[in-house]
Amino acid sequence: MRRRRRNRVPNTPPRVGEHPIVAVLGRPNVGKSTLFNRIVGRRVSIVEDRPGVTRDRLYADADVGDKRCTLVDMGGFEFDPEGAVETGINQQCRTALEQAALVLFVVDGRVPPTSGDVATADLLRRAGRPSILVVNKVDGARQENDAVDVFSLGIEPVVLVSALHGRGVADLEDLVYARLPESAKIVEEEDEEEGQGAGTDEGEEEAPSGPIKVAIIGRPNAGKSSLINTILGEERLLTLDQPGTTRDAIDSAFERRGRSYVLVDTAGIRRKSRVPLAGPEKLAVTSAVRAIERCHVVVLLLDAGEGVAEQDAKVLGLAVDRGRAAVVALNKWDLVKGDRERQQKLFEATKDVLAFAPWISAAPICALNGNGVDKLFALVDAAYDEFTKRVPTGGLNRLFEEIIDHHPPPMRKGRPVRLYYATQASVRPPTFVVQCSYPESLHFSYRRYVQNKIREAFGFDGTPIRIHFKQRQRKG
Repeated sequence: MRRRRRNRVPNTPPRVGEHPIVAVLGRPNVGKSTLFNRIVGRRVSIVEDRPGVTRDRLYADADVGDKRCTLVDMGGFEFDPEGAVETGINQQCRTALEQAALVLFVVDGRVPPTSGDVATADLLRRAGRPSILVVNKVDGARQENDAVDVFSLGIEPVVLVSALHGRGVADLEDLVYARLPESAKIVEEEDEEEGQGAGTDEGEEEAPSGPIKVAIIGRPNAGKSSLINTILGEERLLTLDQPGTTRDAIDSAFERRGRSYVLVDTAGIRRKSRVPLAGPEKLAVTSAVRAIERCHVVVLLLDAGEGVAEQDAKVLGLAVDRGRAAVVALNKWDLVKGDRERQQKLFEATKDVLAFAPWISAAPICALNGNGVDKLFALVDAAYDEFTKRVPTGGLNRLFEEIIDHHPPPMRKGRPVRLYYATQASVRPPTFVVQCSYPESLHFSYRRYVQNKIREAFGFDGTPIRIHFKQRQRKG
């Protein structure tokens, strides 16, 4: 069998139904996420040696030989859920099973089958889904001899693997390949298209033709997952009335009014002093920051009931420092509906706390019923258009002539600092380069003055802009 090519479509969420879905199912802490990452070929799901880390459904495309499938990782399935989290995870698992064309039933080969394993095997037989019994954590011949009890589950075929070390994964891929339909084969035209697009990344100068990537960020329990569920019109993400429910950064692709988007749900970001140095929350925050780095627009979700706080400014600062376009969504607006005075105070407080980014617009919304979502997407589209906008060089230099006439640069040792030429070097974010003499003598206040003048002339609402003052090379 031809070996698969890994990481063919990085950071691109699959569309459910586009490729056959292979669900990874099992009780908590049997190594499902490790196996998921191993087959996908990159670290998508958070892995921690404790049960209950994964909660939502994570989708990722994977190539098995010359066939492509969509793998879905889930939380641990429990037949006797003890709380709301476990009940929500079980519902996520059942939804994934309904979509699956093949199930990888993962058990721990170091221990005999548990009552949960037996009950899950019965569930798969009743569902009638094609299944492969994956006996994980089998690192050698000794573990193979200890794993004979798994055959009592009555699920075939059986494959012994070590997802952590890759042992037996090739045999598992062979079994998966044989059970994927011929329609899952990758056509050669797809390879040609990928070859033409090779080398592109988020740092390109021109705007991409792909979907707009929108990351929903904010403090814990602000309603990020609820907002995405409302936009998608389905219970795609686990939502509970408690902070810390979301851990992985979940990508969801969809279309709205002829435009394609990827919504990225992220974990709530608390104060750094309150985040443990190790554990799922630390990994979740790291995943959220990476999601910000690979998106185009961030939506800072604020809780209108609690008001804006300094932590909200720090969360937004993560996006601004990374050059991402941004908008603000004031969630739970129904709590202040009709109270004009309270609404005005909330807008003023938001403007004061986020004063370092006065170019950001805000939209009041209600994530539960969808009120204000149309206005929010109008702001997202506008911010993205400004994020990818390029201004003509001639108009830019005419602006700099006016700047020099009205407010010339400061003197340096009795000699004026000269601004010779300006050009827009790139977009995403809009970046300008100004050739000048003695750039080190330009004070921060003058640099800010130039930035404000560019915004007055060309807009760029909703996106940060960067200006680099560079020493002009002397002839010879």
